[in-house]
Amino acid sequence: MKNLTRFAALPLFLAITGCASQGSLDMVRTDVDAIKTRLFSVERDLGGTREQSTERIGAFEKSFKTDVSAVRKLSADIQASIDSVRTEMQALSGRIDDLSLSVKKPSEELKRYRDDADKRILALEDRVVKLQAALDDLNKKVGDQPAQKDTVPAPDAAYMKALEVFKAGDMPAARDLFQKFIEHFPESDLVANAHYWIGETYYSEKNYEQAILAFQEVIKNYPKKEKVPAAMLKQSLAFKTIKDNKSAKFVLRKLVEGFPKSEEAKKAKELLRTIK
Repeated sequence: MKNLTRFAALPLFLAITGCASQGSLDMVRTDVDAIKTRLFSVERDLGGTREQSTERIGAFEKSFKTDVSAVRKLSADIQASIDSVRTEMQALSGRIDDLSLSVKKPSEELKRYRDDADKRILALEDRVVKLQAALDDLNKKVGDQPAQKDTVPAPDAAYMKALEVFKAGDMPAARDLFQKFIEHFPESDLVANAHYWIGETYYSEKNYEQAILAFQEVIKNYPKKEKVPAAMLKQSLAFKTIKDNKSAKFVLRKLVEGFPKSEEAKKAKELLRTIK
Protein backbone atom coordinates (compact mmCIF):
# COMPACT_ATOMS: atom_id res chain seq x y z
CA MET A 1 0.00 0.00 0.00
CA LYS A 2 2.90 2.39 0.69
CA ASN A 3 4.24 1.81 -2.86
CA LEU A 4 0.85 2.48 -4.36
CA THR A 5 0.59 5.75 -2.43
CA ARG A 6 4.05 6.79 -3.53
CA PHE A 7 3.37 6.04 -7.20
CA ALA A 8 0.00 7.75 -7.05
CA ALA A 9 1.55 10.90 -5.59
CA LEU A 10 4.44 10.99 -8.08
CA PRO A 11 2.62 12.61 -11.05
CA LEU A 12 1.24 15.27 -8.76
CA PHE A 13 4.71 15.96 -7.47
CA LEU A 14 6.13 16.24 -11.00
CA ALA A 15 3.33 18.50 -12.09
CA ILE A 16 3.93 20.83 -9.19
CA THR A 17 7.63 20.99 -9.60
CA GLY A 18 7.44 21.16 -13.40
CA CYS A 19 10.81 19.50 -13.56
CA ALA A 20 9.65 16.13 -14.92
CA SER A 21 11.33 15.06 -18.10
CA GLN A 22 9.76 12.98 -20.83
CA GLY A 23 11.77 9.98 -19.67
CA SER A 24 10.50 10.34 -16.16
CA LEU A 25 6.94 10.53 -17.50
CA ASP A 26 7.43 7.33 -19.46
CA MET A 27 8.82 5.69 -16.34
CA VAL A 28 5.76 6.76 -14.40
CA ARG A 29 3.45 5.37 -17.07
CA THR A 30 5.39 2.13 -16.98
CA ASP A 31 5.02 1.96 -13.22
CA VAL A 32 1.31 2.71 -13.49
CA ASP A 33 0.87 -0.08 -16.02
CA ALA A 34 2.79 -2.40 -13.70
CA ILE A 35 0.54 -1.41 -10.83
CA LYS A 36 -2.55 -2.07 -12.98
CA THR A 37 -1.14 -5.44 -13.92
CA ARG A 38 -0.52 -6.29 -10.28
CA LEU A 39 -4.00 -5.10 -9.35
CA PHE A 40 -5.51 -7.30 -12.05
CA SER A 41 -3.43 -10.23 -10.80
CA VAL A 42 -4.55 -9.64 -7.25
CA GLU A 43 -8.20 -9.39 -8.31
CA ARG A 44 -7.83 -12.60 -10.31
CA ASP A 45 -6.25 -14.36 -7.35
CA LEU A 46 -9.01 -13.09 -5.12
CA GLY A 47 -11.59 -14.41 -7.58
CA GLY A 48 -9.93 -17.84 -7.57
CA THR A 49 -9.84 -17.82 -3.80
CA ARG A 50 -13.56 -16.98 -3.68
CA GLU A 51 -14.35 -19.85 -6.05
CA GLN A 52 -12.26 -22.30 -4.01
CA SER A 53 -13.88 -21.08 -0.82
CA THR A 54 -17.33 -21.48 -2.34
CA GLU A 55 -16.47 -24.98 -3.55
CA ARG A 56 -15.06 -25.95 -0.17
CA ILE A 57 -18.07 -24.55 1.65
CA GLY A 58 -20.38 -26.41 -0.74
CA ALA A 59 -18.42 -29.61 -0.25
CA PHE A 60 -18.54 -29.16 3.53
CA GLU A 61 -22.29 -28.54 3.46
CA LYS A 62 -22.80 -31.60 1.27
CA SER A 63 -20.64 -33.72 3.57
CA PHE A 64 -22.47 -32.37 6.61
CA LYS A 65 -25.83 -33.15 5.06
CA THR A 66 -24.60 -36.65 4.19
CA ASP A 67 -23.37 -37.17 7.75
CA VAL A 68 -26.68 -35.94 9.17
CA SER A 69 -28.55 -38.30 6.86
CA ALA A 70 -26.36 -41.20 7.98
CA VAL A 71 -26.90 -40.33 11.63
CA ARG A 72 -30.65 -40.14 11.09
CA LYS A 73 -30.65 -43.51 9.32
CA LEU A 74 -28.60 -45.05 12.12
CA SER A 75 -31.00 -43.59 14.66
CA ALA A 76 -33.95 -45.04 12.76
CA ASP A 77 -32.26 -48.46 12.62
CA ILE A 78 -31.60 -48.35 16.37
CA GLN A 79 -35.22 -47.40 17.07
CA ALA A 80 -36.41 -50.25 14.85
CA SER A 81 -34.18 -52.66 16.80
CA ILE A 82 -35.57 -51.36 20.09
CA ASP A 83 -39.14 -51.84 18.83
CA SER A 84 -38.26 -55.35 17.70
CA VAL A 85 -36.80 -56.21 21.11
CA ARG A 86 -39.89 -54.83 22.83
CA THR A 87 -42.10 -56.94 20.58
CA GLU A 88 -40.05 -60.04 21.38
CA MET A 89 -40.26 -59.24 25.10
CA GLN A 90 -44.03 -58.93 24.86
CA ALA A 91 -44.21 -62.23 22.98
CA LEU A 92 -41.98 -63.86 25.60
CA SER A 93 -44.15 -62.47 28.37
CA GLY A 94 -47.16 -63.98 26.63
CA ARG A 95 -45.42 -67.36 26.42
CA ILE A 96 -44.57 -67.17 30.14
CA ASP A 97 -48.23 -66.45 30.94
CA ASP A 98 -49.29 -69.37 28.74
CA LEU A 99 -46.76 -71.61 30.48
CA SER A 100 -47.98 -70.50 33.89
CA LEU A 101 -51.56 -71.34 32.85
CA SER A 102 -50.50 -74.75 31.46
CA VAL A 103 -48.71 -75.52 34.75
CA LYS A 104 -51.72 -74.41 36.77
CA LYS A 105 -54.25 -76.32 34.63
CA PRO A 106 -53.35 -79.91 35.75
CA SER A 107 -53.73 -78.88 39.40
CA GLU A 108 -57.19 -77.46 38.71
CA GLU A 109 -58.16 -80.56 36.73
CA LEU A 110 -57.05 -82.83 39.58
CA LYS A 111 -59.18 -80.87 42.05
CA ARG A 112 -62.14 -81.03 39.69
CA TYR A 113 -61.68 -84.78 39.24
CA ARG A 114 -61.52 -85.28 42.97
CA ASP A 115 -64.61 -83.18 43.68
CA ASP A 116 -66.53 -84.87 40.89
CA ALA A 117 -65.45 -88.33 42.06
CA ASP A 118 -66.40 -87.60 45.66
CA LYS A 119 -69.87 -86.41 44.68
CA ARG A 120 -70.48 -89.40 42.43
CA ILE A 121 -69.19 -91.86 45.02
CA LEU A 122 -71.40 -90.39 47.75
CA ALA A 123 -74.42 -90.50 45.47
CA LEU A 124 -73.74 -94.10 44.51
CA GLU A 125 -73.22 -95.03 48.15
CA ASP A 126 -76.61 -93.64 49.07
CA ARG A 127 -78.25 -95.45 46.20
CA VAL A 128 -76.59 -98.79 46.95
CA VAL A 129 -77.42 -98.63 50.65
CA LYS A 130 -81.05 -97.72 49.98
CA LEU A 131 -81.43 -100.46 47.39
CA GLN A 132 -79.79 -102.99 49.69
CA ALA A 133 -82.04 -101.95 52.55
CA ALA A 134 -85.14 -102.30 50.38
CA LEU A 135 -83.99 -105.73 49.17
CA ASP A 136 -83.27 -106.98 52.68
CA ASP A 137 -86.61 -105.73 53.91
CA LEU A 138 -88.40 -107.46 51.05
CA ASN A 139 -86.57 -110.74 51.69
CA LYS A 140 -87.47 -110.62 55.36
CA LYS A 141 -91.10 -109.97 54.62
CA VAL A 142 -91.22 -112.84 52.12
CA GLY A 143 -89.64 -115.16 54.70
CA ASP A 144 -92.19 -114.11 57.33
CA GLN A 145 -89.49 -112.43 59.39
CA PRO A 146 -90.69 -110.44 62.38
CA ALA A 147 -91.26 -106.83 61.58
CA GLN A 148 -88.65 -104.39 62.81
CA LYS A 149 -89.23 -100.86 63.96
CA ASP A 150 -86.55 -99.64 61.51
CA THR A 151 -86.89 -100.93 57.94
CA VAL A 152 -83.13 -100.53 57.47
CA PRO A 153 -81.11 -103.54 58.76
CA ALA A 154 -78.74 -102.89 61.64
CA PRO A 155 -75.51 -103.14 59.53
CA ASP A 156 -76.83 -100.77 56.90
CA ALA A 157 -78.07 -98.34 59.53
CA ALA A 158 -74.65 -98.25 61.17
CA TYR A 159 -72.98 -97.73 57.81
CA MET A 160 -75.38 -94.94 56.84
CA LYS A 161 -74.83 -93.19 60.14
CA ALA A 162 -71.05 -93.22 59.61
CA LEU A 163 -71.49 -91.95 56.05
CA GLU A 164 -73.70 -89.10 57.19
CA VAL A 165 -71.11 -88.03 59.76
CA PHE A 166 -68.48 -88.09 56.99
CA LYS A 167 -70.64 -85.85 54.81
CA ALA A 168 -70.99 -83.45 57.73
CA GLY A 169 -67.19 -83.06 57.74
CA ASP A 170 -66.40 -84.63 61.14
CA MET A 171 -63.58 -86.88 59.97
CA PRO A 172 -62.43 -88.31 63.33
CA ALA A 173 -66.01 -89.23 64.34
CA ALA A 174 -66.75 -90.72 60.92
CA ARG A 175 -63.55 -92.76 61.04
CA ASP A 176 -64.46 -94.11 64.48
CA LEU A 177 -67.93 -95.13 63.29
CA PHE A 178 -66.57 -96.88 60.19
CA GLN A 179 -64.04 -98.77 62.32
CA LYS A 180 -66.80 -99.88 64.72
CA PHE A 181 -68.89 -100.97 61.74
CA ILE A 182 -66.01 -103.19 60.54
CA GLU A 183 -65.65 -104.68 64.03
CA HIS A 184 -69.36 -105.37 64.53
CA PHE A 185 -70.21 -106.53 61.01
CA PRO A 186 -67.05 -108.14 59.53
CA GLU A 187 -69.12 -110.26 57.13
CA SER A 188 -71.02 -107.31 55.63
CA ASP A 189 -70.64 -106.58 51.93
CA LEU A 190 -69.99 -102.96 52.92
CA VAL A 191 -66.80 -103.64 54.87
CA ALA A 192 -64.64 -102.80 51.82
CA ASN A 193 -66.55 -99.54 51.47
CA ALA A 194 -65.94 -98.76 55.14
CA HIS A 195 -62.20 -99.24 54.68
CA TYR A 196 -62.33 -96.92 51.67
CA TRP A 197 -64.07 -94.16 53.61
CA ILE A 198 -61.59 -94.52 56.44
CA GLY A 199 -58.92 -93.77 53.82
CA GLU A 200 -60.94 -90.74 52.71
CA THR A 201 -61.05 -89.39 56.28
CA TYR A 202 -57.25 -89.55 56.49
CA TYR A 203 -56.90 -88.01 53.02
CA SER A 204 -59.16 -85.10 53.99
CA GLU A 205 -56.96 -84.51 57.05
CA LYS A 206 -53.86 -84.53 54.79
CA ASN A 207 -52.58 -87.61 56.61
CA TYR A 208 -51.57 -89.13 53.30
CA GLU A 209 -49.45 -92.00 54.67
CA GLN A 210 -52.37 -93.39 56.72
CA ALA A 211 -54.69 -92.82 53.77
CA ILE A 212 -52.40 -94.93 51.56
CA LEU A 213 -52.51 -97.78 54.11
CA ALA A 214 -56.31 -97.61 54.40
CA PHE A 215 -56.77 -97.67 50.63
CA GLN A 216 -54.35 -100.60 50.47
CA GLU A 217 -56.72 -102.58 52.75
CA VAL A 218 -59.37 -102.30 50.04
CA ILE A 219 -56.98 -103.10 47.18
CA LYS A 220 -55.33 -106.07 48.87
CA ASN A 221 -58.14 -107.72 50.84
CA TYR A 222 -61.14 -107.01 48.61
CA PRO A 223 -59.75 -107.18 45.03
CA LYS A 224 -63.13 -107.92 43.44
CA LYS A 225 -65.12 -105.20 45.17
CA GLU A 226 -66.36 -102.17 43.25
CA LYS A 227 -64.43 -99.80 45.53
CA VAL A 228 -61.04 -101.06 44.36
CA PRO A 229 -60.67 -98.69 41.32
CA ALA A 230 -61.62 -95.69 43.47
CA ALA A 231 -59.20 -96.78 46.19
CA MET A 232 -56.38 -97.15 43.65
CA LEU A 233 -57.06 -93.71 42.17
CA LYS A 234 -57.08 -91.97 45.56
CA GLN A 235 -54.02 -93.93 46.67
CA SER A 236 -52.11 -92.73 43.60
CA LEU A 237 -53.13 -89.12 44.36
CA ALA A 238 -51.84 -89.55 47.91
CA PHE A 239 -48.51 -90.87 46.58
CA LYS A 240 -48.33 -87.94 44.17
CA THR A 241 -49.01 -85.44 46.95
CA ILE A 242 -46.10 -86.76 49.05
CA LYS A 243 -43.85 -86.54 45.94
CA ASP A 244 -43.61 -90.33 45.46
CA ASN A 245 -44.29 -90.11 41.74
CA LYS A 246 -42.83 -93.53 41.03
CA SER A 247 -45.39 -95.26 43.26
CA ALA A 248 -48.16 -93.02 41.95
CA LYS A 249 -47.45 -94.01 38.34
CA PHE A 250 -47.20 -97.69 39.30
CA VAL A 251 -50.66 -97.67 40.95
CA LEU A 252 -52.19 -95.73 38.04
CA ARG A 253 -50.82 -98.22 35.49
CA LYS A 254 -52.19 -101.13 37.55
CA LEU A 255 -55.55 -99.36 37.65
CA VAL A 256 -55.63 -98.93 33.87
CA GLU A 257 -54.59 -102.55 33.30
CA GLY A 258 -56.93 -104.07 35.89
CA PHE A 259 -60.03 -101.93 35.30
CA PRO A 260 -59.70 -100.54 31.75
CA LYS A 261 -63.40 -99.74 31.32
CA SER A 262 -63.89 -97.92 34.62
CA GLU A 263 -64.27 -94.16 34.97
CA GLU A 264 -61.27 -94.21 37.30
CA ALA A 265 -59.16 -95.74 34.52
CA LYS A 266 -59.97 -92.80 32.23
CA LYS A 267 -58.88 -90.36 34.92
CA ALA A 268 -55.79 -92.46 35.59
CA LYS A 269 -54.70 -92.12 31.94
CA GLU A 270 -55.01 -88.35 32.14
CA LEU A 271 -53.12 -88.23 35.42
CA LEU A 272 -50.30 -90.32 33.98
CA ARG A 273 -49.72 -87.62 31.37
CA THR A 274 -49.24 -85.01 34.10
CA ILE A 275 -46.81 -86.94 36.30
CA LYS A 276 -43.16 -86.76 35.24
